Amino acid sequence: MKAYCEAENFKGWDPYDGLNSKVFQVLPLKHWDLARLAWIQGFKRSPINFRKLLLVPKEHNAKGVALFLLGYCKLYEASLNGDKTFGCPDTILNQINSLTLLLLDMKSEGYSGACWGYNFDWQARRLFLFKKNTPTVVATAFCVEALLKSFEITKNEAVLKETLTAAEFVLNDLSRTPKGNGFLFSYSVQDGNNTVINASLLGAKILSYSYKYTKNEKHLTLAREAVSTACDLQNKDGSWIYGLLPIQSWIDSFHTGFNLDAIKTYQQNTGDVSFQKFIDKGMDYYTVNFFEENGMPKYYHNKTYPIDIHCPAQIIVTCSKLGVFQNNYNLLEKVLNWTIENMQHKKGYFYYQLKKGMSSKISYMRWSNAFMFNAMAHYNLEMISDIK
Repeated sequence: MKAYCEAENFKGWDPYDGLNSKVFQVLPLKHWDLARLAWIQGFKRSPINFRKLLLVPKEHNAKGVALFLLGYCKLYEASLNGDKTFGCPDTILNQINSLTLLLLDMKSEGYSGACWGYNFDWQARRLFLFKKNTPTVVATAFCVEALLKSFEITKNEAVLKETLTAAEFVLNDLSRTPKGNGFLFSYSVQDGNNTVINASLLGAKILSYSYKYTKNEKHLTLAREAVSTACDLQNKDGSWIYGLLPIQSWIDSFHTGFNLDAIKTYQQNTGDVSFQKFIDKGMDYYTVNFFEENGMPKYYHNKTYPIDIHCPAQIIVTCSKLGVFQNNYNLLEKVLNWTIENMQHKKGYFYYQLKKGMSSKISYMRWSNAFMFNAMAHYNLEMISDIK
């Protein structure tokens, strides 16, 4: 897989990149929201890849690059522990420096601080249109984490200084929706998707990183308030719905993982462990409800399909982040083995989704390969550390 992604220079297609089609961009249909939505969904749902035919270029995606950077940071740690399977420390360090510069170069300009979006226009139902490079808290949180991991290795102060400005993006450019005694950070600078629980927690995660390095008490206070609000929204059984809009009431696997990761990161960065009971309850729900006995991952708590590659990837990362990898090793081994056997192509890349009918086996660089690369790098380091 590593060789495949490096050969592609980490560029690729995405499930949602249909509007990058040079054919569509010369059609008057591009001005009609329903046409944009249908075009995106057609690309996303089709098991046949029409991107080359319809002139959709392979491109870098900031979140994908961040995931690769995170993965290489884990491979670097493993190499320092004596594992040269994926390269010696100097070789991996060169890749870390290269991806760091690339990611910083991909920032969205014109905002209060460092922030990142996606490399395509995205029509979200008929609610709103995200234009290319419109920053989101989700993409930004992944980029911040990756760049700070890079800083911990390279000690490049310029990277640290630029990355920490992302806190100003969260404070000044994201809206806040009051909820209970607190609030939720918005998904993006654009109004219309303001009450997504994992997005709000990722905003808190960014602020907690800022507090770790700057000890800015305002950032701590707002991060704690957002985490507290999200924990108040946790169901009694430990689950979370995706968001507060009526059409966002589903419960799914990998966003549960995002929530747990963000709360744990907040606690690690601030020393405030008062939300541990919510983590424990959420982790119990996560491991019990989203995986079959043979390791097959489920997308939703109450149904299996589609089987999405995010689901097996995120459980590995979440368990590693929460320090419960070894406690859940039997489950993680089954999940990874099932995923490799059922969702990896002989060329090394991973499939997007498996469905009851005809599945999409298209190689998507951000959604599939970057997520699995990062997950497998976490898995590898955990195994190396356990042997040590």
